[in-house]
Amino acid sequence: MDNESLKLKVAEYTAKVEKASAKFPERKNLEYNRLYTPLDLEGQDYERDLGLPGSYPFTRGVQPTMYRGRFWTMRMYAGFSTAEESNKRYRYLLESGGTGLSCAFDLPTQIGYDSDDIISEGEVGKVGVAIDSLADMEILFDQIDLGKVSTSMTINAPASVLLAMYIAVAEKNGIGPEKLNGTIQNDILKEYAARGTYIFPPKPSMRLITNIFEYCSKNVPNWNTISISGYHIREAGSTAAQEIAFTIADGIAYCEAAIKAGLDVDAFAGRLSFFWNAHNNVLEEVAKFRASRRVWAKIMKERFGAKNPKSWMLRVHTQTAGSMLTAQQPDNNVVRVALQTAAAVMGGTQSLHTNSKDEALALPTEASVRVALRTQQIVAYESGLADVVDPLAGSYYVEAMTNQIEAEALKYIQKIDDIGGAVVAIEEGYIQREIQDSAYKWQKEVENNDRVIVGVNKFQIEEKPVEGLLRVDASVGELQKKKLADLRAKRDNAAVTAALAKLEAACGDDSVNLMPIILEAVKTYATLGEICGVMRKVFGEYQAHATL
Repeated sequence: MDNESLKLKVAEYTAKVEKASAKFPERKNLEYNRLYTPLDLEGQDYERDLGLPGSYPFTRGVQPTMYRGRFWTMRMYAGFSTAEESNKRYRYLLESGGTGLSCAFDLPTQIGYDSDDIISEGEVGKVGVAIDSLADMEILFDQIDLGKVSTSMTINAPASVLLAMYIAVAEKNGIGPEKLNGTIQNDILKEYAARGTYIFPPKPSMRLITNIFEYCSKNVPNWNTISISGYHIREAGSTAAQEIAFTIADGIAYCEAAIKAGLDVDAFAGRLSFFWNAHNNVLEEVAKFRASRRVWAKIMKERFGAKNPKSWMLRVHTQTAGSMLTAQQPDNNVVRVALQTAAAVMGGTQSLHTNSKDEALALPTEASVRVALRTQQIVAYESGLADVVDPLAGSYYVEAMTNQIEAEALKYIQKIDDIGGAVVAIEEGYIQREIQDSAYKWQKEVENNDRVIVGVNKFQIEEKPVEGLLRVDASVGELQKKKLADLRAKRDNAAVTAALAKLEAACGDDSVNLMPIILEAVKTYATLGEICGVMRKVFGEYQAHATL
């Protein structure tokens, strides 16, 4: 059937449906067309817009065979209480079939304070593991072969310090940095825009990031030096298109900063990675993954002139949407996570963390973590979704939605370019306002019952309080204080003082790469708070501006 004939058929269909809709109205707030046909793909060129898997523009995936040879890395985000307790959880996850670790750090660690700092009171070990020094890191990875496991660390402002600790632990176990595989999040721009665990102002923060790029390109070549994160942007309330637009705009800013610092784009771009959210709308999410790869490939090739195909690849870690889990009827979250897992796999993720059903209530129990991991394994081994590369390619809906999300994202990126780039757009509050507006719209739809959340605004039941939740004992803070006191009594404090003085001097000289000096300080058992305290003294602290 030619397009003109199809247009007539679609017009007839639409008239018939509109007449029927008068009697049986369609649901409100449906964002997309009711029907997609070849008419929605007019002008699409297969080679230009899709290509083959493993080839530019990577719409269909960054690997030629995707999961037919090797499944995605199955990570489980974990960390709570002390290094000893988290080490037990990590070893349990690896023994249960996990193929990578994903480390959660407590709030004081994320903002560069030691557990015995007054500002840390009541927060030690609560939302992640407390890491105060190399001694804690040694315990955290005790009996885990860092030469074989891939480790992701959700750490941003003090990422250089935690990476240095990881390198030092590996070296103490006879594993050179060239053998290490993993990722540090190291994405400060999204902290300013959406999450809030920042320490330093943008300029020194960008210096630390580019220092890591340079150091790892020479010394830790298999390490992903940044995980440019849309996950938290989406958790804050953005749309799918905003998630990839604002994240890729951040990626552009990091590339520009690295190039300005004298790095060749092909020397660092291949170790950049991204971090997407797997939200509830399965097909929209698949389209989002596909669109993001195409956008990034074009930007790296056309805007930055990258020549190595690895520099064009958007490699992505994914986490299922924590914000979509409900405290009401938490067993329903198992279904939500399964659908989000399917979306990430059909979208072509390179690694995946699945949330546990009880995470809307507390840190997950061992039993609920096992169910979350088994969700990935069932999708991998039983669903058939991993058997075919890019299984939804050619779907009129998915292809049209891929094009639409790409167009919306590019429009946002152009707007951010016009403002002056991601840093300026954040400083002026533009990105924050866009996220806030989207979050407000979503919440109003839920409150007006225009958007159904099962168990929350529809299909409610009387529920008993959930039992058996994981609680972190308040004594953890006192234990960490004691460990710090013992450490300071036993270490060579003269060596610590000298290392910190050297770091302070280096912070004042923009031409110096700080990573080797931070690594030297870490090896003297200088604490996280002491190292970040020196950088606070020189760099100052970032103060967020209100967005109206």
